[in-house]
Amino acid sequence: MTRTGLIARVLIDSPLPQLDHLFDYAIPDELAHLAQPGVRVRVPLRSANRVADGYVIDLIDPQAAPRTAQPGPAASASTLDGLAADGGYSGKLSPVESIVSAVPVLSMPVWQLARRLADRAAGNASDIVRLGVPPRAVRVEKAWLAARASEAGAGSSGAPETAELAEPGFAEYPPGTLGTIVAERLRVAIAAVPSLVRLPGAEADAAGAADVATVVATDVKSSSKKGADSGSTVGTWAITMAELAVSALRQGKSSILVTPDFRDQDQLQAALAMLAPAADVVRVDARQANPDRYRGFLSLLEGTPRIIVGNRSAVYAPAHDLGLIVIWDDGDPLYGEQLSPYVHARDAALIRREAADCALVFLGHSRSVETERLIEIGWLRAVHPAKDVHPRVIPTTFQSEPDAQARAARIPSAAWLAAKEAVRTGPVLVQVASPGYAPMLACRSCGQSARCTQCQGPLAQSSANATPACRWCGHLAAGWHCSHCEGTQLRVVTVGTGRTAEELGRAFPGSRVIVADGEHTVQTIGPEPALVIATRGAEPIPRNGYSAILILDGERMLARESLRVGEDCLRWWANAAALAAPGASVMLAGVGGSLARALNTWQPGPYAAAELADRRQLRFPPAVRVASVTGTSAEVAAALESLDDLPGLDVLGPVAHEPGGTGPSGSGPNRATGGTPSVRAIVRFGYPLGDEVARTLKAAIVRNAASRRKPKGAAFRPAPTLRVRFDDPELL
Repeated sequence: MTRTGLIARVLIDSPLPQLDHLFDYAIPDELAHLAQPGVRVRVPLRSANRVADGYVIDLIDPQAAPRTAQPGPAASASTLDGLAADGGYSGKLSPVESIVSAVPVLSMPVWQLARRLADRAAGNASDIVRLGVPPRAVRVEKAWLAARASEAGAGSSGAPETAELAEPGFAEYPPGTLGTIVAERLRVAIAAVPSLVRLPGAEADAAGAADVATVVATDVKSSSKKGADSGSTVGTWAITMAELAVSALRQGKSSILVTPDFRDQDQLQAALAMLAPAADVVRVDARQANPDRYRGFLSLLEGTPRIIVGNRSAVYAPAHDLGLIVIWDDGDPLYGEQLSPYVHARDAALIRREAADCALVFLGHSRSVETERLIEIGWLRAVHPAKDVHPRVIPTTFQSEPDAQARAARIPSAAWLAAKEAVRTGPVLVQVASPGYAPMLACRSCGQSARCTQCQGPLAQSSANATPACRWCGHLAAGWHCSHCEGTQLRVVTVGTGRTAEELGRAFPGSRVIVADGEHTVQTIGPEPALVIATRGAEPIPRNGYSAILILDGERMLARESLRVGEDCLRWWANAAALAAPGASVMLAGVGGSLARALNTWQPGPYAAAELADRRQLRFPPAVRVASVTGTSAEVAAALESLDDLPGLDVLGPVAHEPGGTGPSGSGPNRATGGTPSVRAIVRFGYPLGDEVARTLKAAIVRNAASRRKPKGAAFRPAPTLRVRFDDPELL
């Protein structure tokens, strides 16, 4: 029997901070049979005389027991039509205009996660819900509902038949380690095995594909003896993640496997294809077409355990009986959300793990300082492979070049000799810092950076004979002259993949040269001899491993102004070194000290611990939390004043701030503040103060947004100009 007279508590899908709470609406009797928590609705916003999208969070029967409290800010009486002081309803509520779909797309665990994360970051819950719930695809949804109805009519539960799962056969960790992590819901940081695994091709029979022990025993060295086949090569880390997920699936649990980008997702899916039925694996990826993404999303609502694979947004995916969350390479900057409230995938996983009481794994070749902090406070436990096997890394600082060609290619003598020998038998990887040909130019006479005469952007050269052009506006710098000394000749300051490929082609005549960077995507290469010039993170996966690896431009990479530059470089270099064939040399050029020692000994833990100790002394993240407050001088001052009563925090600034730093958006007045000069302050505080700081700054944001007046003749109020961002990894 359908209940009538119900009240829906609705989350409005809006970026406005003053709307970040639940609104109460009456549910018309004709819609009562469709109303349930999680469905999409359209509701009126009378103050603006318009209709807004939203989600039903809770249903209340005013004639029954008191309504259930939901997490998040409570709506004030002024926003509710007829809310009495005693919690009853004495007046008339605005009705829900329509229920867009009967599918409950917003699960309560995802809503509660969004609310907690938004409160922690002084943001809007709807902005986080938007990351986890893709746009509706009507045809896909209708087909899914029809299939569900057909299964129900046939007496089926809708769940797929249980397929046979491969038995775990990976022996790189102590016996039972991976299964125990899932079964006992442990929180661990696992050191990944730095090697490659050759998987059988599609022609392998079912029995052979199910024998994982045989699969992982077939390493890249033995597979090279079999000749070419249609199989794929993946990092051993992908096998580890896949086996963790299969362990969860065998226990009737869902798992969420998060990777930084599509390259890693492809490796992980190839590993999962050997261990789990395809129907049990769902990819959640923003690169997918929306119908495909929505189809996968709907399958996660079916009440069946799944293995969910995706990028940073996958941590918000609905999961039936969640038993495991794994994040690969959590230090990758791609895990930082670029949309407000800028929640890092690591933080989202930590909060979701707490709510779901599931296993949580951080897996990587290196260790982020954030993970090291969690290990030191006892929240995470470090897990290492059973055997200490790692690439042979050779630092090559202060070595002379054997000839002019090697010197032009920036290769030390030992690295040049190793590459010369290795390229005869297989591919050689050369990692460089920058894409392009010559990404930075300077005046040959005075050495000043060459700037565009139109917008003052940096000049670059796309090829040896190309006219220099501005990297910002694209203006061709024909007839360029230096504004400092009137010089007219340019010289190359930094060398990219194109110039490096040209120089190495001369240093190694007759060798095939492959360029892999942001402009040239190459995901895999064969075993044939070749020189592979790649930027960090764009290295192709070699079928049998690289015969040698040369890491160039180490000094340039370390020259970047960032608090995280050391750990970033260690992560880039370790991930590249893990692609080496067994016994191959990894030559690290121009870098010494603690970084070279950490890579040479393959012990990232002590380096991360030393970094964390330094940051504790200086009160830098992650030893403390930080929040940036940006806006006009008066707005920032008012927000900081509201924090005066909180002990144990300190404020840096405010100082003048130009959005975008040195980029084109950083020149001129700040458009976000209506042309008024913008300032920024940095607030540092301990973790126990986090909730109070976020709550106070959120109140300041709401006051700022609500106090803005609509200019005469304008249709809407101007956008809020006070902005707060918590835990920005590039802030310091």
